[in-house]
Amino acid sequence: MATDADNLNDFLDPRALARVKSLELRTRRVVEGLMQGRHRSPHQGSSVEFAQHRPYVQGDDVRHIDWKVFGRSDKLHIKQFQEETQLQIILAVDASESMDFGTVTSHRGRDTWTKFDHATTLAATLAYLATLRSDAVGLAVFDESLIRYVRPSATRGQWRTLVNELQAVPRWNKTGVGSVLRQLAGKIKGRSLVVVLSDFFDDPADIEKGLKALRFRNHDLVCLQLLDPEETAFGYDDVTLFKGMEEAGELLIEPKALRQGYLDALASHHDAVSRICGKIDTDFERFDTGESLEMPLSVFLAGRGARLRR
Repeated sequence: MATDADNLNDFLDPRALARVKSLELRTRRVVEGLMQGRHRSPHQGSSVEFAQHRPYVQGDDVRHIDWKVFGRSDKLHIKQFQEETQLQIILAVDASESMDFGTVTSHRGRDTWTKFDHATTLAATLAYLATLRSDAVGLAVFDESLIRYVRPSATRGQWRTLVNELQAVPRWNKTGVGSVLRQLAGKIKGRSLVVVLSDFFDDPADIEKGLKALRFRNHDLVCLQLLDPEETAFGYDDVTLFKGMEEAGELLIEPKALRQGYLDALASHHDAVSRICGKIDTDFERFDTGESLEMPLSVFLAGRGARLRR
């Protein structure tokens, strides 16, 4: 597909990504730009009984490279042992109405890059990376309830199945992060890595209950918060009519008079969710939808990998 951006870094800019309607193409471009590898399974071991080889993925422990295979094929492969187990990943994507908010536009000003666009591209990218390691990956799409659930699988066609689900049009209802996570805890079979992609605009106490329900079942958790640049800066100057999402109504306000109060409330909510995650040993990271995905994702995966190795 031809674009105005010949340079990959330009293409990865959200304004350019907004012009690409194919989630599959967006995902592959982000993966190509990703400079760091991906997570390592906390279940992996290194028993003496050899099981199989698999292709080396950037970020793997180089001590497990089979140099004899490299000498014969000129390709890097990792030794896998009997105790190594497949990682099961569940990607939980928020499709509530607040995720339809976006102010990042394309260079021609015709397309808007929403938080849901960012979430689906990020989820599809993580799913793609999982397939490189033959991990089982599933999907949960939710608003105030669980809309769709795809059971985790490591089959060849699973990634395309997930992409097709992510491209389905949401209903844009109210959000219910906490209640959905409690519902999800009862559906997941087997210990999993659960990655929640949301703006987390929900009551912190409910979010805590949902996360604790998952942690109680011994799941590993990652919370990725996605916010639009205007949500974090509130850079409006003129009197503006704000249309509330999720049945919040409309309000005509003078932004300058409310800016500091809004920013204080946003910071307080962020700190509350961050403290909850820290208290129950859950990774929490914010992603700015105005930034390209590959660098923040690379930094996050590298940091998580280092923590797991420690």
